[in-house]
Amino acid sequence: MIINNPYLDIIIRSISVYFFMIIALRIFGKKELSQLNTADVILILLISNSVQNAMVGSNTSLFGGILAAFALFIINLIFKRTMLHSKFIMEMLQDKPEILIHNGKIEFKTLAKLGISSEELQEAMREHGVEHYKEIKLAMFEIDGSISIISGNKNLKQTHHKRKIHKTLGDLNN
Repeated sequence: MIINNPYLDIIIRSISVYFFMIIALRIFGKKELSQLNTADVILILLISNSVQNAMVGSNTSLFGGILAAFALFIINLIFKRTMLHSKFIMEMLQDKPEILIHNGKIEFKTLAKLGISSEELQEAMREHGVEHYKEIKLAMFEIDGSISIISGNKNLKQTHHKRKIHKTLGDLNN
């Protein structure tokens, strides 16, 4: 498709790359974004460089770059608002929180499915001041790629966030 207006072409190209990146992140998962290592930073830099020309084409002007960035900000705003108002799109594109440990029992299948190593789980436990997995009442892999942990230790200070109860979790008060 040839578009005669070079600025409209930049907008359409930028939106196309945006949706490609949304789909790619959905396929490859958000775990990679939660804590970036050297390889992840290199990947992000290379992706941004590889899609730049796809967005602006041969237009290397300041206005072309600003227009591409503006189009990305606008489509991101529209997309986020659409996700807030459409349960279907939200469920299609956003992962659900996953239980990693429930009442001291590790969910090995979930860890394997998410590609979380025992070292990553132990790091999260240390960050939350927990020495052994049997002390954990609930460990969740959150939708943003982080791991939250609630221990059974009454002496540990914990931040409580009101969240929807995961359908497989049931009642924690048992």
